[in-house]
Amino acid sequence: MRDGITLSADIILPGQLPAPAVVIRTPYGKAGERQSRRSTVLAKGGYAAVQVDVRGRGDSDGSFQPYRNDGPDGADVIAWAAAQEWCTGDVATYGGSYGARIQWLAALEQPAALRAMVCVVTPSDPFVEWPTGLPTPMHINWYRLTDARMPQFLDDVDWMAVYRHRPLATMDEAAGFVSPGWREELRHTTLDEWWEPVRYQHRIGEIDVPVLHISGWYDDEEIGTPANFAAMVAAGRAGQRLLMGPWGHAVNTTRTLGEVDFGPDALIDLDGYVNAFLDEQVKGVQPDPPPAPVRIFVMGTNEWRDEQAWPPESAPATVFHLSSGGKANSRFGDGRLVPSAVTSEQPPDEWTHDPDRPVPFITDQSSAQIGGPDDYHGVESRGDVLVFTSDPLAEPLEIIGPVAVVAHVGTSAADTDIMAKLLDVHPSGFAQRLCDGMVRLRYRDGFAAEQQVTPGQAYEVRIAMWDTCVRLPAGHRLRVEIASSAFPKFDVNLGTGADPITGTEGVPATNRLWHTPSRPSRLLLNERP
Repeated sequence: MRDGITLSADIILPGQLPAPAVVIRTPYGKAGERQSRRSTVLAKGGYAAVQVDVRGRGDSDGSFQPYRNDGPDGADVIAWAAAQEWCTGDVATYGGSYGARIQWLAALEQPAALRAMVCVVTPSDPFVEWPTGLPTPMHINWYRLTDARMPQFLDDVDWMAVYRHRPLATMDEAAGFVSPGWREELRHTTLDEWWEPVRYQHRIGEIDVPVLHISGWYDDEEIGTPANFAAMVAAGRAGQRLLMGPWGHAVNTTRTLGEVDFGPDALIDLDGYVNAFLDEQVKGVQPDPPPAPVRIFVMGTNEWRDEQAWPPESAPATVFHLSSGGKANSRFGDGRLVPSAVTSEQPPDEWTHDPDRPVPFITDQSSAQIGGPDDYHGVESRGDVLVFTSDPLAEPLEIIGPVAVVAHVGTSAADTDIMAKLLDVHPSGFAQRLCDGMVRLRYRDGFAAEQQVTPGQAYEVRIAMWDTCVRLPAGHRLRVEIASSAFPKFDVNLGTGADPITGTEGVPATNRLWHTPSRPSRLLLNERP
């Protein structure tokens, strides 16, 4: 590298040389089975696969500081590969999760040889996925995995107990180690200059490279993939493709998530899809006919659909309104989701958030996949969850695009969280999570600075719930949950307004949601930019 550090690479060459190179950088070990299989597929397709341990991981020198060096290092690796005698001088990049985000950081360095990127389940910028100003408690699981040069064993820890630990500042000790990275992240609860070297989405228009964007509707980092695709298209960048399947963070590995089977078409020849994209963008092989820029899997019908844009023009924007007689607590309450605006002065709904008894977010212990199409029927029996349900649908309803809730809320505490969740309620009562989002009131105006919360004052907040793609059959019902926690996906708001990193004691918060003509709380489906 430019500073003298040496990175280690495995190189898998095709039979005919010189060949274009595909650089794959990872913190999880370049010699793993999945990495080796992917490189073999690339080599059989006529590409030289360059698998690289990122700085400070595996066999590479230096110290591992997540994302901090990966932009310049990526540019240096691309230039090195392009200069080798076995390379044509054309280089693409490929990677998922960590390996996807660092492709964007490298592309910002404007490497001359970069011809295309394949970005799978790409993480977003700071605070896009973590709307509380703090990393998800489950991120400590990832820090433990990457605590040394090779992936660490995780199954000897009661992670749910770790996530319950207070204060957040010593959660690493509760997991049996000390993590400087975790502790440093906790020190930066606003979007200060410390984050700048790891951000890319605010500069995405500087990049002019064809990109294949891949994710799944239940990827716990889903929001970055369609957002990046849309931003590149808006910037006029050619060669953008979006592929979204019925998958979690491990894309195209199973047709079943939880209790939901997405059918025999859920799994595709992803290797062939990727190689075809690289052939087109790197080798200049023109497909006949050209593929659509957007290919999405529609859950419910369990079929693939080609579109020309994201979100597709064929999905009409739809609004539902939250309504009740002031007793929407739990699925046994009177909360309704109605298509017409509320015209009468309805009483607000009220619930108590107890920091010592947070509303659960259904998930396994590992941060490798946070949540899925889980059944929230049981969670909805709690009185601190507001439940608004539509009448059974008279005809099918397609939700294909971004989802949001606009809520008018207030709290008795110095701070609170407003969590919204969208669900598909099957005739059997199965309440399938589709997507969700949260706003912490102190960050209601963004993460540049914290804003004071005045107890008793009403605030209008917009809760981005990411994207989904589903066709609800007639007879199903649509449901919105409103709560003030989703543990352990997000840290629990203690309600004191004090330092959330060192705090251990919380106060109950009495929260209110209004739905009146002047304060219309509502669900927005298929939003347009």
